[in-house]
Amino acid sequence: MLQLDIDCEGPITQNDNAFELCREFIPDGDRFFSIVSKYDDFLADVEKRPGYKAGDTLKLVLPFIKAFGVTDKIMEKFSRETIQMLPGTELMLPEVNAMMPSFIISTSYRPYIDALCTALGFPAENCFCTNVNLDQYSLPKKERNYLIRTAAEIAGMEMIEWPDNATGLDDVQPAHRKTIERLNTIFWHDIPGMEIGRIFQDVNPVGGAEKAIALQKSLERTGLDLKDVIYAGDSITDVQALELVDSGRGVAISFNGNRYAVNAARWAVLSTNTAVIAGLCKLMLEKGTGIMDQIPVDRDGELDTGIMLSEMESAGVHAKILEAIADITGKGKFQVFKVSECPRDKVIAMSEKVRKSVRGHGIGELG
Repeated sequence: MLQLDIDCEGPITQNDNAFELCREFIPDGDRFFSIVSKYDDFLADVEKRPGYKAGDTLKLVLPFIKAFGVTDKIMEKFSRETIQMLPGTELMLPEVNAMMPSFIISTSYRPYIDALCTALGFPAENCFCTNVNLDQYSLPKKERNYLIRTAAEIAGMEMIEWPDNATGLDDVQPAHRKTIERLNTIFWHDIPGMEIGRIFQDVNPVGGAEKAIALQKSLERTGLDLKDVIYAGDSITDVQALELVDSGRGVAISFNGNRYAVNAARWAVLSTNTAVIAGLCKLMLEKGTGIMDQIPVDRDGELDTGIMLSEMESAGVHAKILEAIADITGKGKFQVFKVSECPRDKVIAMSEKVRKSVRGHGIGELG
């Protein structure tokens, strides 16, 4: 028996719900969120700040979302009305959930995941995500005014950049260092000293190490081992889970992943339709996870998709899934790379291009 553990935003939906909440309710909210997300990347991947994990962006933006009038009810309604499924999701998720235990492990807020489960008939109890209850927090007028002013300040900042070999603040150019230091003051001094600052203590986004913990909890429920896990993710929040699965000889898949996900995965899947995940799950369930290593690769580490489709057909992949996959077999639309044997920079660029084409440039740029 195998099980699928899959991220939501990217492999299942086109959304970035937190980004979209900010864009909808905060002036220049798309820019605001992008700056905070890039700051998140710096803290998690470069500085490696103790106690901080990739995806904590979703905690940092909550006081600002509340300051602009978002309530739990508004968040639920917005999430329900804005869900955008990746093509093939309505086929893929029910099909996989019928053939093997399946879990969604997502940094997304609970209202968004609940809306998705309702839309797809997926069991909410099989989801690990970020729990939040905005209504329980008070926000004095003085704090609200500070957050409104500061949201505008952050949105007006220059995007943070750092060299590839950076290991901390000293390696960042002075102008960008000043921005990071200002964000440090906002998020680790000013807001924690407010009443609303309690939200930072209470909310624990399911990203980074928390996704790896959620993965282990899913295994406790199924009684399976890491070698029995197929994990699909696409961003920096999936790195620890992908690495854990790969270290346990499971199947670690970057699905239209950014550079963080591709570098952490064993297989890089590029597709405009998520039905391919169902095809791969059925193939490995019937023929073993080692079947992926048996499919020929070219000199760029790309698997022969023709042979893969033939193997899927012989494994009994549902005709509708095969049809959906066959429709996307054109170059650049369905490709699988063995990461250890591919030209990494080239494949990352290709994967990020598909990511942006599927999810939109603004969301595709996020870590």
